[in-house]
Amino acid sequence: MAVEQMSAQTMNFQAEVKQLLHLMIHSLYSNREIFLRELVSNASDACDKLRFEALENGALLAEDAELKIRVAYDKAARTLTIADNGIGMSRDEVVTHLGTIAKSGTKEFFGKLTGDQQKDAHLIGQFGVGFYSAFIVADTVTVRTRRAGLSAGDAVKWECTMTGDTAGQYTVEPIEKASRGTEITLHLREDQDDLLSAWKLQSIIRKYSDHILQPIVMKKESWDEDKKEQVVTDEDETVNKANALWARPKSDVSDEEYTEFYKHVGHDYEPPLAWTHSRVEGRHEYTQLLYVPGHAPFDMWDRQARHGVKLYVRRVFIMDDAEKLMPLYLRFVRGVVDSNDLPLNVSREILQESKDIDTLRAGCTKKVLGLLEDLAENQKDKYTTFWKEFGQVLKEGVGEDFSNKEKIAGLLRFASTQADTADETVSLADYIGRMKEGQDKIYYVTADSFNAAKNSPHLEIFRKKGIEVLLLSNRVDEWVVGHLTEFDGKALASVAKGGLDLGTLEDEAEKAAVEKETGEFKELLDKMKGSLGDKVKDVRITHRLTDSPACLVADEHDMGMNLARLMKAAGQSMPMSRPILEINPAHPVVLRLKYETGQFDDWAAVLFDQALLAEGGTLDDPASFVKRINQLMLAMNAG
Repeated sequence: MAVEQMSAQTMNFQAEVKQLLHLMIHSLYSNREIFLRELVSNASDACDKLRFEALENGALLAEDAELKIRVAYDKAARTLTIADNGIGMSRDEVVTHLGTIAKSGTKEFFGKLTGDQQKDAHLIGQFGVGFYSAFIVADTVTVRTRRAGLSAGDAVKWECTMTGDTAGQYTVEPIEKASRGTEITLHLREDQDDLLSAWKLQSIIRKYSDHILQPIVMKKESWDEDKKEQVVTDEDETVNKANALWARPKSDVSDEEYTEFYKHVGHDYEPPLAWTHSRVEGRHEYTQLLYVPGHAPFDMWDRQARHGVKLYVRRVFIMDDAEKLMPLYLRFVRGVVDSNDLPLNVSREILQESKDIDTLRAGCTKKVLGLLEDLAENQKDKYTTFWKEFGQVLKEGVGEDFSNKEKIAGLLRFASTQADTADETVSLADYIGRMKEGQDKIYYVTADSFNAAKNSPHLEIFRKKGIEVLLLSNRVDEWVVGHLTEFDGKALASVAKGGLDLGTLEDEAEKAAVEKETGEFKELLDKMKGSLGDKVKDVRITHRLTDSPACLVADEHDMGMNLARLMKAAGQSMPMSRPILEINPAHPVVLRLKYETGQFDDWAAVLFDQALLAEGGTLDDPASFVKRINQLMLAMNAG
C-alpha cells in the first residue's frame, strides 16, 4: 500500500470513549504519573510480541535485533516521546486498538459510574487505562507506527486532539517511517512543564517501570559551564534495571517492586491482594510469580476471556494468555511462569499436548491453592476480601479439578442458619466443628435466593433441634453439591431430598409417632394421592415440619427441584421427575382435610401449590390457584 494511494481519514471516538477520556483526565489527574507507566508497559508488550513472532520469522528482527524503549523530551516544542522498536501496528490495527476500547464489560462499566470523582477513579483504574492515559497530561497525542515486516511506505500516523471544537476527532493517514515500531508523541498541556525534565522522567520510570525487561533508554545529560544548565548529549543511558524481576531472589525484591510488577503484568491500577514467588528445581525447572488481584475484572464470568499468566521460556516471552497454565476456576490469577525446559518455538498446539505443561499447571495450581489456604488461616480479612470477589469462581473447581477437590472444598465458604445472614463465612470445617453429638451428615438446602433458602419449610425441624444447615442460593452451589458428596468423612445431605433420617438426633418417641400417624392418616394419604394424580410421586407423613402444613421433597435419587428449575431456565430439556408431598399431621389445615368431603380436591390442590411456592417453584396455572383460594375463603365465611 503506497503512501500516495491513501489520503488522511478523519474519524470520531464513540460517545462512551469520549466519556471515559473525559472522566479519566479529571478523575485520575491526582495520580497523573501513571500515564508513563502505561505507555512504557505497552511498549514492553510490543517488544515481547515481536520477539515471539520472530521465533518463526527471524527476518522480522533482522534490521534491529536489540529491543529497547526510548523516552525523550523537547523543551522548546513541549513534547514528550515514548518510542519502541517492537511489533508496531498496521493501519487496521491502529484503527482497532486506538479508535475503540477493545474490552468486554464496557456497558457494565459505564453502568457502575457514580459521578463521584474518587469512586469513579477507582473504577476507571479497574477497567484499565492503557494508551488513553496519555490524555491525562497531553491535549494532543500523535502516534507514528510501522508494523514489523511491512515497508517504510506502509507506516501510519494517528493523531487526536482533546481540546476545542474537534475534541474526540482523530485522523489516520499513511506516512513514511524508516524503522519498525511505534513512536508516541505527547503535546503536553499548559500545566505539565515539570515533565520536561530528565530527572523527573527518570524518577517516574524508576518508580513504576524498573522491572520492565527491555532497557528503557534516555539521552545522557551533562552540565554545561558556559550555559549554566544541563545539556543533552548523544550518549544513551539505561534508566531501569532491565532484568527479569521474577528471576531475582525473593530477598532482593521489595513489596513495592512486586506491586508495580503486578500492575504491569495484570494491567491493573490497584495493588494485588497477595502473591507467591518461587523457583522449582528437579526434573522440571521453572520460576513462578503468581498474583491474586484485589478485585474481580469486569469480564470474570466470561469463561472464554483470555487473561492470566504470561509464559516465558528462559526469559524470552512466548505468550500472553497461556490458559493451559491455570485451570479455568483460577482464571483470575495473573503473573509469570518462566520455564527452562520448554522449546523456544512452543506453540498453542504443542501446549495442548505437552506433558511439561501439565506439570507446570499442576505446580502453579498447587501454589495458588496453598497461597489461598495461608490467607484463610493467617490473614482472615484478606481471605474475606478474596471470597467476596472470587468465591463463586473458585466453587467451579470442585467439579473441574478432581485431584484438588478436597483442598478446594476446604477453601469454600457458605451462608448458614448459624448466623442467618447472606454473608458466606462458614467453612465446612467450621460446620463439622459445631456438629451435634451423634450428627453424621452436613445438611444443606438449595434455593434460587437467600430468603427462599432461609425461610424454606424444610428447615423447620432443624431449627427446632438447633441443627445447623448450610443455605445455598448461588447458581454454582448446585454444581458444588452435585460433585462434592462428602467432606472429611461426613456426607453432604440435602434437607429437601429423600426421607428425613436424622439418625441418633431423632428420639425413639418421634420415630414411633411417625409410624403411628402414618397408620392413622393412611386413608387421607391415599385419597390425596388419588386427587393430585400425576402431580406427585407419593404423599406421606413428615415430622420435618413444625409450622407449615406441607412441603415438597425430591425422591432420594431424583434431581433436586431447584436444580431442575436451573436446568430448565438454561434451556436444557430434563426428564420430568415428580416430587413427593409431605404433610404435617399436627397442622390444623391437614386435620381439617382429614374430615373434608365437599371441597377435598380444591384443598388438596391448594396445599400442593402452596408447598410448591414455598419451595421456590412457579405455578403451572396461577389463575386456578387464586380462584380456588377465593372459593375456599368464601366457603369458610359462609360456614
